[in-house]
Amino acid sequence: MKRTLERSQPYGVLAVLTIMALLLGVNNLLAEDQESKEQEAEAVLVETELNREGRELLTFLEQYEEEYRKMYCDVSYSWWDAMITGDAKAFEKNAAMSLAMSTYHSDAEKFARLTELRKRATGLTKLQEREAYVAWRAFEQSQLPPDLMEKMIRMGSEIEQIFQTQRGSLDGKEYTNNELLEMLEDETDSDRRFRIWDALKQVGELVAPKLIELAKVRNEAARQLGYKNYWEMEVAFQDYDPEALTAIFDELEELTTPVFTKVKAEMDAELKEKFKVTRIMPWHYDNPFFQQAPPSKDVDTNIFYDQGTGQDIVDRSIQYYADLGIDVTPIIEKSDLFEKPGKSQHGFCNNMNGEGDVRILCNIKPTAEWMDTQLHEMGHAIYDYQVDRTLPFILRQPAHIFTTEGVAMMFGALARDPDWLVKYCDVSPKKAKEIAPALAKQRLREQLIFCRWTLVMFRFERALYENPEADLNTLWWDTVEKIQLMPRPEDRHLADWASKPHFVIAPVYYHNYMLGELFGAQLRATLRDQAGTEQEFGRLLREKVFFPGDSLPWQEFVREATGKEFSAEAFAEELK
Repeated sequence: MKRTLERSQPYGVLAVLTIMALLLGVNNLLAEDQESKEQEAEAVLVETELNREGRELLTFLEQYEEEYRKMYCDVSYSWWDAMITGDAKAFEKNAAMSLAMSTYHSDAEKFARLTELRKRATGLTKLQEREAYVAWRAFEQSQLPPDLMEKMIRMGSEIEQIFQTQRGSLDGKEYTNNELLEMLEDETDSDRRFRIWDALKQVGELVAPKLIELAKVRNEAARQLGYKNYWEMEVAFQDYDPEALTAIFDELEELTTPVFTKVKAEMDAELKEKFKVTRIMPWHYDNPFFQQAPPSKDVDTNIFYDQGTGQDIVDRSIQYYADLGIDVTPIIEKSDLFEKPGKSQHGFCNNMNGEGDVRILCNIKPTAEWMDTQLHEMGHAIYDYQVDRTLPFILRQPAHIFTTEGVAMMFGALARDPDWLVKYCDVSPKKAKEIAPALAKQRLREQLIFCRWTLVMFRFERALYENPEADLNTLWWDTVEKIQLMPRPEDRHLADWASKPHFVIAPVYYHNYMLGELFGAQLRATLRDQAGTEQEFGRLLREKVFFPGDSLPWQEFVREATGKEFSAEAFAEELK
């Protein structure tokens, strides 16, 4: 990937123009000749503007891109092997590869050189400036002592392996997360529901002490880079202002509290009747963290999926994206979609090499939730797959974390959309019309519940890094009670918070899901006005959202993609 200045070549151009002149006349030749001379002069001017530091910076970036590409692929492929096998040696290999990449970026001399060249370089194109900035950020995040960096990576890998291999114990038998969630969905006895819910939380006690120690080490790393704590550092590395980000979530809490209070009361009344209880507890909701709405009493979308197979879920996603003009079979062919021993129990997408090898990992069952997840992860995948591969390697990624989350959540929500059910699940138009009001009501519940859940994660994780020595078990339930209006279990002082794998796998990340919801709503509003067909919708996504990759700062990207500044306006409209 050559990063040198491209100059025009007037002699080759003039030769072609001379032949054309014989056919088109002398006047055309003179006009084209003048244009060629102007282009040559412009190229010389650009070369003059590119000073010595600018040329040295491009040489630095050329070498960096070559080395970074190899390290990225080493980390990516070793991580994939660990995720699909759960093998300890695979985790060790990935930890070593990750450490090698971090060690490379920790080179103080390289960082100082890059910093100085960026400061003094002139004449760079906008894309070259962006490439230099993203590379500089990668080095900045790793300016740590090697022993501290290695410690963080190995601690994280150890905890991640526990999450992947641990199975919840219920009545003396071990179960996968999928199996326990299916039990929770079907069980009507409150006491047994509690035991199932508790089995889903058991991993928390195993990893909590390790997570707390990891938080302390992460904080030490942040302080060495001049930040107050790890939370503040990560938010800054994601190009957010911590105070501005907090203000967004303060506003979201204030705006959603009245309607959420009303909706929560309605759901609790329904569940009291369903389970014949006088008080609703966390295990009466089907999701162990109350991050999703309970099934609607008026419509169960699982009935549109449970008569099929997991492969049917996959086939529907392939057909849908094909209708958008996007062939996802190259992604599907390399993905790992169904349960097997040792494999990660969650779902994710991974861009393996920046050259088109994009994969997703799922554990698909024939449920509405897994249809949502499949569409969601494929949303991430088509974003990665459609990024302009002529961009510098380090820019072949989404414009921001929240932009890819916004796209993924926009697609995932289709699993419960009446029009989508008609086209892809053979639901009759009449039936779809009947259930449309219930689906709209459920969609509102989902958006509100997810918003409040992200508030819990945002508040708690910030507090975790502000004081890892705090009584986190109590703080967790204080936060849950205040924001989700969910009562804590009596006489329980366990690390229920630590059973959420994001604290180690994707730390200081959850706010991006909510910002993704805001972006997804803004994107829906924009493309709805511009796209008349599914093919047109897919084309606009490819051109406006996917193709630019990380070539622009996220604020500018959002303006280019939607025509507006980033805001919560469209999301607020959807809640009305």
